[in-house]
Amino acid sequence: MEVPWRQGGRGRGRARSGDGLAARAGAAARPPAPRARGGACVAAAGTSGEGASGEWRALLPTPARPGAAGSRAGEPAKKFDEIKKANQAAAKKLVEDQFSSSSEDDDEDAEVKQGKILAKTFTVYTSQTDGDASELERTRQYLNEAFQSGAMTCLICIASVKRNQAVWSCCGCFCIFHLVCIQKWAKDSLFLVSSPLTDDDFGKKDYPWPCPKCRFEYKRSETPSRYYCYCGKVENPTLDPWLVPHSCGQICEREFKPSCGHKCLLLCHPGPCPPCPKMVTTTCHCKKAKPVPRRCSAKEWSCCLPCGRTLLCGQHTCENACHAGDCQPCPRVSKQRCICGRQTAERLCASPQWQCDQVCGKPLPCGNHTCEKVCHAGPCGDCPRSGKRSCPCEKSKFTLPCTEDVPTCGDSCDKVLECGIHKCSQRCHRGPCEICRQEVEKQCRCGKHTKRMPCHKPYLCETKCTKIRDCQKHQCRRKCCSGNCPPCDQVCGRTLGCRNHKCPSGCHRGSCNPCPETVDVKCNCGKTVIKVPCGRERTIKPPKCKQLCSRPPTCHHSTQEKHYCHFGRCPPCRQSCQKTLACGHLCPVPCHDEALVKQTGLHQSAGPWEQPSEPAFIQTALPCPPCEVPIPVECLGQHEVSPLPCHSANPYSCKRFCGRLLDCQNHTCMKECHHVTKLNSSADGKKAGLECSQCEEECTKTRPSGCPHRCVLPCHPGDCPSCLQMLKIKCHCKLSVLYIECLKLTCADLKEKELLISCKNQCPKELPCGHRCKEICHSGSCPLNCSQKVKLRCLCKRLKKEIQCSKIQEGQASVECDALCKEMKRKAAEIKEAEAKAAVEEEKRRQQAELEAFENRLKGRRKNKRRKDEVEVEQSSWQKYKNLIMLPMFGVVVVLVAWLMVYND
Repeated sequence: MEVPWRQGGRGRGRARSGDGLAARAGAAARPPAPRARGGACVAAAGTSGEGASGEWRALLPTPARPGAAGSRAGEPAKKFDEIKKANQAAAKKLVEDQFSSSSEDDDEDAEVKQGKILAKTFTVYTSQTDGDASELERTRQYLNEAFQSGAMTCLICIASVKRNQAVWSCCGCFCIFHLVCIQKWAKDSLFLVSSPLTDDDFGKKDYPWPCPKCRFEYKRSETPSRYYCYCGKVENPTLDPWLVPHSCGQICEREFKPSCGHKCLLLCHPGPCPPCPKMVTTTCHCKKAKPVPRRCSAKEWSCCLPCGRTLLCGQHTCENACHAGDCQPCPRVSKQRCICGRQTAERLCASPQWQCDQVCGKPLPCGNHTCEKVCHAGPCGDCPRSGKRSCPCEKSKFTLPCTEDVPTCGDSCDKVLECGIHKCSQRCHRGPCEICRQEVEKQCRCGKHTKRMPCHKPYLCETKCTKIRDCQKHQCRRKCCSGNCPPCDQVCGRTLGCRNHKCPSGCHRGSCNPCPETVDVKCNCGKTVIKVPCGRERTIKPPKCKQLCSRPPTCHHSTQEKHYCHFGRCPPCRQSCQKTLACGHLCPVPCHDEALVKQTGLHQSAGPWEQPSEPAFIQTALPCPPCEVPIPVECLGQHEVSPLPCHSANPYSCKRFCGRLLDCQNHTCMKECHHVTKLNSSADGKKAGLECSQCEEECTKTRPSGCPHRCVLPCHPGDCPSCLQMLKIKCHCKLSVLYIECLKLTCADLKEKELLISCKNQCPKELPCGHRCKEICHSGSCPLNCSQKVKLRCLCKRLKKEIQCSKIQEGQASVECDALCKEMKRKAAEIKEAEAKAAVEEEKRRQQAELEAFENRLKGRRKNKRRKDEVEVEQSSWQKYKNLIMLPMFGVVVVLVAWLMVYND
């Protein structure tokens, strides 16, 4: 089923959709159009209800009509202009609808904007309620419908209510209609109500017109003629995008219903006003509690204490909690007598009076009869057969005892029979009269035929009535109709404006009522529902559902990724694949069960002139990619652990030196990182294997302190063997060369080393005093305590004395000169003075000789050979005898040294 205005083309259907049922109502109110000759229907533009499609049908050829030849030539051009104008109007209206509809805003911007407008509308109200907006849900629903595109629909024309259109709101159901539509509706309703009246009765009574939805009745004077905002303050409110559509933006100030004396605090809004938020001081229903401040809309409250008011029974009090209105009937049960007092039964205290089923039976005053009334109060009264009684025909009266029956009078009955014309001809009798059997000339109900027949039988002819009933469509077709034809009993059956249902009312004149049905427009899951008038379900957007999509996943996951309810295919699954790979890990990439794969090469072009087609995409499941989970993998030489992708997690070479300790325990393998076979499981991971290189180096271990020799073995583990080589080393005195085993020297302590390096001879060092050290060859400095005795002479060298050398150094001993020494000293001084003078003279002579020799050289006396001038100089006594003194002393020293060396050995 299509939307009504989409039938017959978009432009044509939409151009006429605004008229809707109102246009058809106006067409039905007019008399039917006359048929042209030959059965062709002459359709008037604008009344067919099908837009331009009806005008195209008017262009179909029709049988020639007499007198129409003169106007036939101008008809096509005229109708073409009319169709052109209609299409232009339709296009203009379509453009206006596109730009005036509230659906043109983006969803996100519209929601933000709508939230700000709602907050602004509720600000004054929520300021009175401390931010509580729980009472505004119904008003919020009306406001949301005002903002939602297509939610506000005129039930008369079944078209959306736009922001820039004049509207009218019903005060009963708050439904919104186009102002033009409701004016036509009111006019048509008043016309249909007043059409059966005569000219004399028309206008004497103010007939109401109903709301199309709730049937709330309005007076003729209340027919809307101007466009007002919701609160009725502003005429023709301006279109403001920051206000609720059709609102003036001022405070509503309509009185609350039920009236409490306060006025609405919201901004001008559609729908009913919310409950009054004002605070008032009021007491409870039973008036026992103290007055407390409460909301005006909930000012009636219960204190929950027992009511305590006396019930209608007059014996008990109300035990219910404090309540509004009258108290309930007394719920207690008690024994009560009936009205006549014969029976007693347990009954509710609220209904003390009751009747039993026994007949009274008390004797009447006549004494012959008893009371036949059922259980009653008060006296039974007189006997009903006492006093004057009439005969059955009521012509004669008799006074008889109550025990005798009244006799018939014997006169004719003369009661009017059921026919209302004739009288009963029998004598006075008891019981009903017989039927009238007189033959009369009867006329049928329609007055067209007469017949003689018994009076009690009705006479209906077989002629069918040909009058049109009040629906102005169907004939009466009732046999022998009196002329007052009943209303048409057929169902209207016309298609309503919704294009989904037919009118269920009896056949009637004018336009049909709007379709009363509402259609639920649901989201895909059906949990979010909005009700729209029937016929609008295909043009309105489905509601936005805040529920999660409940469709089963199309991939291998048990549950799909959370997203809101929607139409169409679910978005691609973005969860992790989590399939178990061959390595045992889970696939971490997004789900690829429904991946779009581009297909190429399926279509081969026929030639260069053929345009290349867009690549086709197919939805297929892709295999899981190689596992990229980082696995810690140790290199071949166990130097490092690096994270490698699981699919390529194999042992590798880190390109470093192997570094494993060789068998020598001193050097490491210098090969590039390689695999090493472990000989046993308990082997150390740092030891070299069979694949490692062999050490070919010399032993480079640190020798013991003092050992200058290298290890005789190649590079080996453990300590080096003891060094057995002989060390050639000088003794402490540096005179002898000793040969000592290296092991003894390096292993000896300080004392032992001191003895080993000593040559065992006397120390040749001289003491500061000039004497030789008396100690055996030793290290370090010699002791200063010299024990040798020396001869100490006086100053003149004549006297001498042997004294220990150390005392002389300390200045503890001295030898003084005597007189003889002084005399010899004096003589020596004189000799020395004479020698000094002789030396000075000798020096002068020598210098003179050198001067002469120098002058001779300057004169060139020596020509070829340079000769050394020989100057005879007189030598001193030391120069003459030094060789004779020194040679014996040197020989003595050599002998001493040799003796010491031999002694030390």
